[in-house]
Amino acid sequence: RFSAGGADSPAARTRTAPAADASVAGLRLGVVSCANWEAGHFAAYRHLAARGDLDAWLHLGDYIYEYGSGDYGTRGTVVRPHSPAHEIVTLADYRTRHARYKTDPDLQALHATAPVIAMWDDHEFANDTWSGGAENHTEGAEGAWAARQAAAKQAYFEWMPVRPAVEGTTYRRLRFGRLADLSLLDLRSFRSQQVSLGDGDVDDPGRTLTGRAQLDWLKAGLSASDTTWRLVGTSVMISPFALGSLPAALLKPLAKLLGLPQEGLALNTDQWDGYTADRRELLAHLRGNAIRNTVFLTGDIHMAWANDVPVNAGTYPLSASAATEFVVTSVTSDNLDDILKVGEGTVDAVASPLIRAANRHVHWVDTDRHGFGVLDLTAERAQMDYYVLSDRTEAGATAAWARSYRTRSGTQKIERADAPV
Repeated sequence: RFSAGGADSPAARTRTAPAADASVAGLRLGVVSCANWEAGHFAAYRHLAARGDLDAWLHLGDYIYEYGSGDYGTRGTVVRPHSPAHEIVTLADYRTRHARYKTDPDLQALHATAPVIAMWDDHEFANDTWSGGAENHTEGAEGAWAARQAAAKQAYFEWMPVRPAVEGTTYRRLRFGRLADLSLLDLRSFRSQQVSLGDGDVDDPGRTLTGRAQLDWLKAGLSASDTTWRLVGTSVMISPFALGSLPAALLKPLAKLLGLPQEGLALNTDQWDGYTADRRELLAHLRGNAIRNTVFLTGDIHMAWANDVPVNAGTYPLSASAATEFVVTSVTSDNLDDILKVGEGTVDAVASPLIRAANRHVHWVDTDRHGFGVLDLTAERAQMDYYVLSDRTEAGATAAWARSYRTRSGTQKIERADAPV
């Protein structure tokens, strides 16, 4: 617990990691991303806290959102207003927004139950953040980007239990005995500006998602790793994603969700798809050095996915898979059924088969439910159990198991599991 100003916090629990050379039978992590305060309640956090079996929980980014009240993903209905009501820009604003989030009882319960491993995405700053600005930042009218970025980072480190290995970033590596290490990436501080169209610019080797130093650090860590599993926390999806021949009724809202021009494109340029040179270099490194059991853990896209990560998506499955990827859906942030305002499952029944047909490395995608994941590791396999909520707008929402997928040691392939761990 913490004591300050004559007040004591409630007593809570944390847990130290096992020694670097310890034999570890298992590791279990809750996995979450994308929690928009105004769009609903954080029942996902409550259900994770109630389990009581987590070694830690991993937040993959968008822990807070920066928008003004009603400006993002509420579709005209603010379930609960945040503070301050305006878009956050200053240090005082970011501090107040973090403070508002920390008043949520379900978030408090989860923080009190198990330690968090946190990394940021863009909304801890502003939408589509890159090294020199953001889509949701107007230079001058909203001050200098450098000042806003510094304020957001300062408030984040004040409020979040993160110990950065490199000052001012969240990229770092954690180890859990000989079972696993976890490399956490910062894909916002160093990235080149996102291109607006899915054209040849995405293949420009001069553009970067990670920055040179971070990519070298990641590659060196993967090469040097002597654990059974190499986990990589990436805030945006590394698996390629083609929109394929989705009908216009689905293509337009999907493009809106992904921040794409709504005439429909083959790429989501906010993801690794927009920075293909970095992805090619990383996957070639995995293949060229026979680095096995690399599992990417991903948020951001507000949908749940279970993917192989192909070296060449165009010829998959004839070409190799270099790794696997588990993507968790959002805690509350909009997905397709929210945008279209239709019943849950209506969109997914059409969209999911079409997405999978255009992306043969995708084993499963759920486009329109909210929830969380539980990653369970043993020496033999890494399994993600996906859970979904009954209604993001209800504080008492129930949770139900949806699907489970796993990758067996040495395979670099995803397969379905019949039941949660």
